Amino acid sequence: MKPADVALNFGTPSGSPRTSSDFEELNYPHHHTATSNSPTGSLGWTAVPRREEELPLPHYMSEDTARRRVPRAPAVDGGETFVAQDEKHPMDYDVYDDGGKDVYAKMKAARGPVGSGRLRRPPAPPPTTVGELIQQNLEHIPPIIYTLLACWTRFHKIGKSGNVIWDEAHFGKFGSHYLKREFYFDVHPPLGKMLVGLAGLLSGYDGSFDFKSGEAYPEHVPYTAMRVIMATFGVAMVPLGWYTAVELGMSWRACHLVALMVLFDVAWLCISRFILLDSMLLFFTFTTVFCLSKFHNQQYHSFSFDWWMWLAMTGISIGCVTSVKWVGLFVTALVGLYTIEDLWDKFGDLKMPVRDQIRHWGARIGCLIVLPILVYMASFKLHFLILNHSGPGDAQMSSLFQANLVGNDFASNPLDVAFGSKVTLKNMGWGGGLLHSHVQTYPVGSNQQQVTCYHYKDENNDWYITPRWGEPEPDAEGPIRFLQDGDVIRLRHAATTRNLHSHPIPAPVTKLNHEVSCYGNLTIGDEHDYWVVEVVDDIKRGKKNNVDKIHSLTTRLRFRHQVLGCYLRAANAILPQWGFKQVEVSCEKENNPGDVHTYWNVESHWNDRLPRGNTKFYRSPFLRDFWHLNVAMMTSNNALIPDPDKEDILASKPLDWPFLRLGLRMCGWGDNQTKYYLLGTPVIWWAGTTSLVVSLLVLAVYLIRMQRRSLGEWDHFIYVGKIAFFGWFLHYFPFMIMGRVTYVHHYLPTLYFSVLMFAHLVDHFVLTSKRFSEKTKWIVFGALSFTIFACFWWFRGLAFGMDGPINEHWGLRWRRSWNIYND
Repeated sequence: MKPADVALNFGTPSGSPRTSSDFEELNYPHHHTATSNSPTGSLGWTAVPRREEELPLPHYMSEDTARRRVPRAPAVDGGETFVAQDEKHPMDYDVYDDGGKDVYAKMKAARGPVGSGRLRRPPAPPPTTVGELIQQNLEHIPPIIYTLLACWTRFHKIGKSGNVIWDEAHFGKFGSHYLKREFYFDVHPPLGKMLVGLAGLLSGYDGSFDFKSGEAYPEHVPYTAMRVIMATFGVAMVPLGWYTAVELGMSWRACHLVALMVLFDVAWLCISRFILLDSMLLFFTFTTVFCLSKFHNQQYHSFSFDWWMWLAMTGISIGCVTSVKWVGLFVTALVGLYTIEDLWDKFGDLKMPVRDQIRHWGARIGCLIVLPILVYMASFKLHFLILNHSGPGDAQMSSLFQANLVGNDFASNPLDVAFGSKVTLKNMGWGGGLLHSHVQTYPVGSNQQQVTCYHYKDENNDWYITPRWGEPEPDAEGPIRFLQDGDVIRLRHAATTRNLHSHPIPAPVTKLNHEVSCYGNLTIGDEHDYWVVEVVDDIKRGKKNNVDKIHSLTTRLRFRHQVLGCYLRAANAILPQWGFKQVEVSCEKENNPGDVHTYWNVESHWNDRLPRGNTKFYRSPFLRDFWHLNVAMMTSNNALIPDPDKEDILASKPLDWPFLRLGLRMCGWGDNQTKYYLLGTPVIWWAGTTSLVVSLLVLAVYLIRMQRRSLGEWDHFIYVGKIAFFGWFLHYFPFMIMGRVTYVHHYLPTLYFSVLMFAHLVDHFVLTSKRFSEKTKWIVFGALSFTIFACFWWFRGLAFGMDGPINEHWGLRWRRSWNIYND
């Protein structure tokens, strides 16, 4: 088949002679018909006859430079171009109707089913002038404008309050630890706090301020510059919202609605203006949804460069959002659900080769599982590398890890443990703490002195190793008796002189185990104070048979009660408030030699009669430290439960969030203080929540219509609806079942998906509907935009700061439950 030639007129100047260089040569097929026996199947693809047609002028071309083009239909295998002639699914060769102006115009709904995501458009021809280049990129002007407006809203009066606001007391202090390189402990992963430290470094902060809540910032702390850097993440949320709406296939008006709601929500604005983690959490949540939508739009060309890039970027974004807060696992679950559905659809494609199936599975596993885990682990590796000095969070880590911190003296403690030594005992289970006791007693059980595991250094962690009752006490002038495997000892609490004790009374939390308490004193005790030392192994010397003496830091021990035969255990069960939310210590009846929660080691060791040791050459493996810290974070996070004996005026419940029942006072509420109140723009929150309910009703109607074979724009509606609804559900429902204390800012990532749902429904039923005229669409769009802006402007003081008596700020309490005013 010899291809024909098509000449494109590039608009040469009038009167100039034309040459062959004025034309572009294109190949186009002759008439050809694909029958049912052809590779295209039974659709009956018919070749497009060669014809020329004047297409609408692109917005960046004048009549003089317009090109005459041959319209093209979707291509099929073999490289030839055809137009489908199937009666049920007719497809117009001119599938886009942009009027020469709108780069976000939607597909002609009447001419075939609408696909999900952003519609693929042919690439624009290379620009020949600077003017054409600018015209071709006019689509980026709105997000640029919105970004500039976001800079104003996020940076305006950002340094107005010179006091430590709300959780700046925590995260500013954590940033100081990075600058001083002191190890600390927190329930959140380290990436966001490292970025806070980086903001301090870039701002010239030296890390010397303690960030006490409500305290005024001294002159040497560049808190305004640090807030500006944190607010930059809030600025980036606005263009991300725009471009995500574009990739989801929304019309240009709907894209404006999404950008306006992200720009003018007072809660997002307020939370972005302080030294907090939430702006980074929101930013990476936005990037994850954006990258996922970009990847979805590359599905037509699997394993291309763009396909791989956006799949990998989705994985990197998942790793980053999870490395800021574990709330990022919720958007990770959204990506997981999308991936499961995608792979299931591919599994049902009988035409796809097994090799391609395997490649798809491998790509998802590599980019969406392995890559995020590597990003998450890399944040902890960097965390350990930076924080190499001893600090307030040492006790959360293993003894060997602490021994290698600069300024820690564990490595120089006496190596051989002896009777009469004062020691601290570290539980070697994941997230284990130090054996601890205090004068408070159990309100249940024996009512004797409590014994717990505590994760901070304290004199109540100190114990003396003493012999049994009736045996001579260690003689300072006599021979040293070293501790060995099989020795029977008493552990005497240094602060209260009581003995570690157990008896057949159920433990307060783990009822199947025996209670462990402290009983007696220097002269009073019984046989229930006796514990048999059992060596497990030694990190340096290996198996138990090689251990002649027990060493600090490296020897792993178990303590068996001589009378009851149970084992001393601490397994991260949390005591109630009467136990200060510390870890329960019990005596386990079953002998499970592999249970690491029954393993202990001597951490600190004091004995003036023994020489100082040197164990700096012992290293703690990264993977063990990584897992140990994560378990400790999880344990501490689970302990953040509401205290029934105290009223937390800042806390709220998940049911309070969707319709904005409660806000949050972020600082002191005195007349002379600048006051900030965390409250969303009401119309945005209420409209978003309402749209979620409406979406379920619409889905039911669409399912009925689908039975009648009236699909409409089902594909696009269900795709965006699933992203928005499941994204909202996965972020909201976990808070309904978790026991920890919650606040209104926990809803902020969830809000994004209700915003997408609202814009999607308005777009679906109004802005792209054929039922309404263009004038009506403009009126609806204008009314919504004005309402969003007006509501923001009314409540802007909540984020920009309110001075003077709060009751003088009239009209802010739209719901009686809002505690803005002093009643």
